[in-house]
Amino acid sequence: MTELVLRPLADAFMQVGVYVAVLVALFGWLRWRYGDRVTDGLTNRPRLGPLVGALLGVSPGCGGAIILMPLYARKKVSFGTVVAALAATMGDSSWVVLAWNPGFALKLHLLLFAVGLVTGYVVDAVGIDPARSGVASRGDRGGVRAAGTAGRPAPIPAAAAVASGVGAGRGGMDVAVHPPTTTARRPVPAPLRLLGGLRRRDPATAFWGLTTPAFAVSVPVVFQLVDPVALTDTFGGVDPYLALGVLGTLAAVVIFAAGGCRLADDNLETALPGSLRETLRHSAHEASFVTVWVAVAYVGWQVLTTTTGFDGSQLALTGLLGVLVGAGIGLIPGCAVQIVFTGLFISGGLPLPTLVANAVSQDGDALIPLAALRRRSAALATVITTIPAAVVGTAVLLLLG
Repeated sequence: MTELVLRPLADAFMQVGVYVAVLVALFGWLRWRYGDRVTDGLTNRPRLGPLVGALLGVSPGCGGAIILMPLYARKKVSFGTVVAALAATMGDSSWVVLAWNPGFALKLHLLLFAVGLVTGYVVDAVGIDPARSGVASRGDRGGVRAAGTAGRPAPIPAAAAVASGVGAGRGGMDVAVHPPTTTARRPVPAPLRLLGGLRRRDPATAFWGLTTPAFAVSVPVVFQLVDPVALTDTFGGVDPYLALGVLGTLAAVVIFAAGGCRLADDNLETALPGSLRETLRHSAHEASFVTVWVAVAYVGWQVLTTTTGFDGSQLALTGLLGVLVGAGIGLIPGCAVQIVFTGLFISGGLPLPTLVANAVSQDGDALIPLAALRRRSAALATVITTIPAAVVGTAVLLLLG
């Protein structure tokens, strides 16, 4: 039971979740501190659009790409800028590869930046832009009306608010952290009381309170700076890595469930936090979101390989077919499926060309607000990013062959 379920649950938090939390908080702080300067500079220098779009898109998570969508709806940036961001972004899957192997993540993100940059400039050079090619669709006209003034990006319309969680309080989080409580309670063990406390108080406080000691244990264990057996002996026979890891994943499940178990966790509000408190709050939710889907991939893969002897070599995801499958899965909006797909790669279930094709093709949560603002543009953009995904994935396949 420990190796089949508990160990993968602990690995999801200790090998991915705690590092995601730190990285999300860092990049969230950068967006909170400097986000307006980037967007203001972009609107003042339209020719640099695809370059800045690729830079925003390649930043880990979905926030960088999301903030471009209302700017496009107000015709402040080109369609090539949007495509560059969508081709460069790996969404929340980028947190997974960063936590797993920073060196590999850097190489992959450099490749994504180059692909996004070239694709964006090609789209602008050809003159592709469904918003200017004819009469806008009904959804497109709604997107234009939804656009605000030249300051911060306009709010997402009601349809996107429902899909992304906007309107449930600042950043779509308030409903998730204040559920109804009942008066009759049975005594429960201390760890479960901690998990239940996540639903009654600010989840960021409780999450960071758990993540801090978990990070302190994870670093020496993951980087093999200490002997796990000696560390267990130090704590009287209790494995702190396993205990904190399982508890951390369960805490992530509680926060994720309280947030409605959505397949997307980012929206315009969370992409542009208004305070440091909001930044830390969203960091806890985003790290929980990633941890849950990584845990799904880890546990599912462990159960499958242990019970059936399946090692991934039987998957029809190698060769050109694998590249096409990876690119096709990238068409699915949101980050949940993409995180599971990336988790399979880390577990050894997918080859590199398949991952690369998926990384280029996927658009993360950024496609959701774009679809609400301009449906035709969103549909065309996600199709366009599939083309370089198949090309680059095939090139990697040939290079490795």
